[in-house]
Amino acid sequence: MTGRTIHELTLGETARFTKTISESDVYGFAGITGDFNPVHVDQVAAEASMFGTRIAHGMLTASLISTVLGLQLPGPGAIYVSQSTRFVKPVLIGDTITAEAEVVELLVEKNRARLATRCLNQRGEVVLEGESILMPHRFQ
Repeated sequence: MTGRTIHELTLGETARFTKTISESDVYGFAGITGDFNPVHVDQVAAEASMFGTRIAHGMLTASLISTVLGLQLPGPGAIYVSQSTRFVKPVLIGDTITAEAEVVELLVEKNRARLATRCLNQRGEVVLEGESILMPHRFQ
């Protein structure tokens, strides 16, 4: 399974991935990363926070963008060069998040693609936005 080359991508092309964030996703992410911030894993502490309940890790949400880029656009074999991310709204356990990417620039001579990225919740609210730079797969 290989992704597409820089020559196979088109400006304005988009891809999406949707996932409902579960409690086990949050605990699993905490275990993998070691980020046991109480706002993620302690309901009592989270209720006293500005959010009033537990929230998913911002980087858990951001990692859904990696799924779009690594599996769809441009797909397998692409190499992440950079990701800028701005967290706009909290993601709650039970929210359904759609990660989206859109090709906004192709730098053919450098084999780089710039993609606008964002995540939306089930209400269509932007919870994260940013930009990715990738090196698409090169056929050998």
